[in-house]
Amino acid sequence: MHIVDRRLNPGGKSLGNRQRFLRRAQSLVRRAVRDQSRDRSIKDMGEGGEVSIPVDGVREPALRRSTSGGLREHVLPGNKHFTEGDTIPRPSGGGGGGGSEGAEEGGGEDDFRFVLSQDEFLDLFLEDLELPDLAKTRVEDLENPSWRRAGYSTSGSPANLSLTRTLRNSLSRRIALNRPKSEEMKEIEEEIARLEALGDEPERVAVLRLKLEGLERRRKLIPFVDPIDLRYRQFAPYPKPVAQAVMICLMDVSGSMTEHMKDLAKRFYALLYIFLKRRYRHVDLVFIRHTHTAEEVDEETFFHSTETGGTVVSTALEEMLRVIAERYRPEDWNIYAAQASDGDNAPNDNDKTVGLLQNRILPMMQYFAYLEVKPEDEPMSLGLTSRASDLWRAYEAMQDSAVKDASARFAMRQVRHRRDIFPVFRELFRRRGEGASAERVGAGS
Repeated sequence: MHIVDRRLNPGGKSLGNRQRFLRRAQSLVRRAVRDQSRDRSIKDMGEGGEVSIPVDGVREPALRRSTSGGLREHVLPGNKHFTEGDTIPRPSGGGGGGGSEGAEEGGGEDDFRFVLSQDEFLDLFLEDLELPDLAKTRVEDLENPSWRRAGYSTSGSPANLSLTRTLRNSLSRRIALNRPKSEEMKEIEEEIARLEALGDEPERVAVLRLKLEGLERRRKLIPFVDPIDLRYRQFAPYPKPVAQAVMICLMDVSGSMTEHMKDLAKRFYALLYIFLKRRYRHVDLVFIRHTHTAEEVDEETFFHSTETGGTVVSTALEEMLRVIAERYRPEDWNIYAAQASDGDNAPNDNDKTVGLLQNRILPMMQYFAYLEVKPEDEPMSLGLTSRASDLWRAYEAMQDSAVKDASARFAMRQVRHRRDIFPVFRELFRRRGEGASAERVGAGS
């Protein structure tokens, strides 16, 4: 089978050359994409755009003559200083003297710039990320079910005609009905021609002609391929086991969350939203905002509402349990959650929060990620010791006392700067084979 790609080259460029270039410079382009993502706004996070990579990374190897070593003979026209056999002094400064001099102003070559499409940008941006432990599957009734082979039928589309099975049936039928062979009829025709040329045995010639007519008549009655021989490949719909996941996003929007902290949380969830929508077809998203009360909201309200208030984290966990009980059976769904908060909580609510998380939520979760957003000018960023928040200490104690299986489902990270968001996101959602499944790390710098 030959496949001809007739897609138009984008912008008049060679699509094949572009793909080869991206493969060759993949590591440099990937680094440029991740560096650029740190300074993007939320609405532009999933867009393509222009990236820059060092010129040295796009040069191709080339063969050239060495400027030193070996024996050479030169013809120097207009020579007035040397005769044959003279030794030519080596140029001052060492080497072959063929290099270019630096500019007085200190200028150099610019970086190589080119534009990535949205698909190319997201493929590099989300490479090697996945939801951990996507294990549970269920059989769903899909609007567009998968199709698989279901034997053969005697009717169908010409495109599904099975030539092998059809010709096999044809051969079996022709053998069973003793259809005259071409070789047999050709031998009779040659015998008739020989006898007619000799001019004797006219009776035998007549008998052979009658036999030949009978064979031709029988051959026409038994076709080479009959409609009863036709067999078509048959396909039938069937429900396919599908791995389903729901990601529950919890965000603290209380008065203690500054605009800088909310921006960090929004960027984290924007990354999460792009990642899930890009990587998985069967993933539901649930958005829960909380102050001293919690409610499930839509995406627009989750990212852009200006509501504020006190902080009671347990209300968000109770709302999450309500949503799970109503719509997502743990036996059928892979349940994930990501929580973003500044770590402040009502003093009398920490025990309740930890109890809900440890006893009711983690046993049904595949993975729970806690992201603590901190002020940009917090002492730790100045090299001093940072005081852990009440919620951080409560979660830390819970993780230390939890059994190994529950601890592996829980991860904690801290961020203080926009530049920390992407590295922390990759740590939380990297493929589990690349490192430990859960650990506590403060990502301040």
